Amino acid sequence: MRSNDSLTQWPSMHLPDNAHIGIAGGGLLGRLLAWQLLRAGLRVSLFEAGSLTDSRAAAHTAAGMIAPVSEAIDSEYLMYELGRTALTQWPQWLSQLEAQERVAYGNTGSLIVAHRADASLLQQYQRDMHQMLPDIASPLLTRTELIGVEPDLNEAFQQGLLLDAEAHIDNRALLAVLLERIVELGGTCIEHTPVEVSAYQLSTNSDVHRFDCVLDCRGVGAKPQWSEVRGVRGEVLRVHSRDVSLSRPVRLLHPRYQLYVVPKPGGHFVIGATQIESEDLSPVSVQSSLELSSALYTISPAFAEARILELAVNLRPALRDNRPQIILAKGVMKMNGLYRHGYLIAPVVVQHVLARLLGGRYIDEPFASVLYTTAKESLSA
Repeated sequence: MRSNDSLTQWPSMHLPDNAHIGIAGGGLLGRLLAWQLLRAGLRVSLFEAGSLTDSRAAAHTAAGMIAPVSEAIDSEYLMYELGRTALTQWPQWLSQLEAQERVAYGNTGSLIVAHRADASLLQQYQRDMHQMLPDIASPLLTRTELIGVEPDLNEAFQQGLLLDAEAHIDNRALLAVLLERIVELGGTCIEHTPVEVSAYQLSTNSDVHRFDCVLDCRGVGAKPQWSEVRGVRGEVLRVHSRDVSLSRPVRLLHPRYQLYVVPKPGGHFVIGATQIESEDLSPVSVQSSLELSSALYTISPAFAEARILELAVNLRPALRDNRPQIILAKGVMKMNGLYRHGYLIAPVVVQHVLARLLGGRYIDEPFASVLYTTAKESLSA
């Protein structure tokens, strides 16, 4: 059953005018919510356990893909539904941020390729896509058509799939602009300050801060108070090359892994990402480094002279079913579980949280039956 076939009514918070909102976590969700709430005239205090300017959030490490078709095929149809909202919302937000010149946003789709020996994987991918998303037309591209789409691709690729309804965003530039706007709008930003979350308050080691409502956006950092949260290790490679130009993300299908290369401004590229069920934050392993580098070289041998800028490890915040979740309780809302889909599903999560805080009435919305639960149903603390 599609998630918007069964809607659940959830009440708004009925906040006072000029309410003061406390937000725990300065990653993607925390910054988006702080910015939007400030724009709505509320007061906001944003707490981050680490640095806000040199972020270690998963959203900073991520590649910034908005790929509803690809993620649906790799997971479930729900991701396609959530992602369609993202494709509409991100351009609107960038316009509101007045950041179109600073935050690159590419809506040129994404490309799926495979080694000649793995051509059956590409054909199976196409069959899976047509079965799950029959309205999405994506015929196999010939070698000539591939060159027309991405001239710098490895000549060994003979076929590919172009998924038009996908996009990518310069995530690090976005996070920087969001922080600037939060400060410009009068938001209070407190970094290097871990907090504990409870109804109407955020507690630091030395003080208790009270608010009209508290939002918990800490990702993996929320695990001590939300036992179902787990971290999934991901490793990415970031390089610079003057010899390669890509117009869109390229995914490489392989029997053991699926890796991608995402272009960024200034000749930068992000290659990722491994997916390991572990909360280990130790440096990138040799095996993962070889897999990431091999995928990069396979996509274009000209990457051989690329310069490695960064080998990064982070934890994706996930829940038991790898779906996002919003917990409603008196004086507090907790949201988590963006997993590897942060930029894909953050718009829907943010829209729902804003509706609860600013709606002023009972409302029906798509995905409510998927997203919402109560504290008693999910929290052990």
